Amino acid sequence: MENELYTIAQVADILSVSKETLRRWEESGKLIPKRDQDNNYRLYSKDQLEQFDEAKILFSTKWDEEKITESIRPYRAIELFAGAGGLALGMEQAGLKSILLSEIDNHACDTLEKNRPDWNVVRGDVSDIDFTPHRDKVDILSGGFPCQAFSYAGKKLGFEDARGTLFFEFARAVKETNPKVILAENVRGLLNHDDGKTLEAIKGIIDELGYELVEPKVLKAVFYRVPQKRERLILVAIRKDLFSNVTFQWPSPYKRIMTMKDALKAGELFATDVPESIGQKYPASKAEVLKQVPPGGYWRDLPIEVQKDYMKKSFFLGGGKTGMARRLSWDEPSLTLTCSPAQKQTERCHPDETRPLTVREYARIQTFPDDWVFSGPITSQYKQIGNAVPVNLASAVARSVVRLLNQIEMAGLKKQKKIA
Repeated sequence: MENELYTIAQVADILSVSKETLRRWEESGKLIPKRDQDNNYRLYSKDQLEQFDEAKILFSTKWDEEKITESIRPYRAIELFAGAGGLALGMEQAGLKSILLSEIDNHACDTLEKNRPDWNVVRGDVSDIDFTPHRDKVDILSGGFPCQAFSYAGKKLGFEDARGTLFFEFARAVKETNPKVILAENVRGLLNHDDGKTLEAIKGIIDELGYELVEPKVLKAVFYRVPQKRERLILVAIRKDLFSNVTFQWPSPYKRIMTMKDALKAGELFATDVPESIGQKYPASKAEVLKQVPPGGYWRDLPIEVQKDYMKKSFFLGGGKTGMARRLSWDEPSLTLTCSPAQKQTERCHPDETRPLTVREYARIQTFPDDWVFSGPITSQYKQIGNAVPVNLASAVARSVVRLLNQIEMAGLKKQKKIA
């Protein structure tokens, strides 16, 4: 693999820098690519990249070892704010058994029930659920609670002070079930939400509930066999009476970055080309503009007069606004999917055809299998997929959780032997 070559787009993803940064590094002599003789593309060799920690981790990954993780016994999971099932499906793939999934959106509940009739889907407001029947019967409680600010009456916020937020309901479920492990996922923005006070309050409450929080980490989906530049903040906490005997290890990255080609064409990720499905359409005026954008391009690639007409007042404002009039590229991962593929601020145009991505294309980019069917009107289907945790990312994290639960199980068995 020493002669393996990487494009500028791939290297930007591997090192988590922009293509502009790589061009500056070339000018300064920090990282000089080879030039492809036929088309003058910048190409980087594997040995060139090994000076960077991010690349070292990718090239020496333990993904294949971790992929064969198996649970010592069936572990039981409860999930709140389950949505269309991205996290739950990843958990299932890792061998965890869902015993309750809570979700308020009816279309998302229909999706869950249609795909997994045996799952115990509880519809409605999470605040109406009594979790006490599951006390001491749950190995992991998970969920992606929405990011909300707390009101700060006192200096230190406690469990009871968080009432009225959805995190309070998550914390209440933890208190009532007493799981061994907590797994929460959220947007990266939670790190700095309300000047960091929101996360500090969450950390304090997790501690008060009797759990030791592993340092939260932002995971980039592109490193976990997901063809999408999506980031999720992951929080893992272990019950304090179990914490001293175990160590949580974050999942290793996959050995390469998946692209739109991997998502929509037959290959390593999917056995067939993406199936046909429903999708939104652009109005004729927008289609006329996007027709002029090259793959991987955006509004700045349009003729100047078209830019001004399309961007209106935004043309004169600062910032890159790189999501506007954006066409995806076959050779790069998708940008983060939103709840609608045709919004002006976050367009996700197909690489070849001048149209938004279809529902099935959206699902593939989130690594849902083709047989995972979404319920409800098309706008709800896009929203369910756009809000989901990418299945392959969820599966990688869940395998790390299974390894953690295996450690807890083994420590418990050793303790029993000593007592005996």
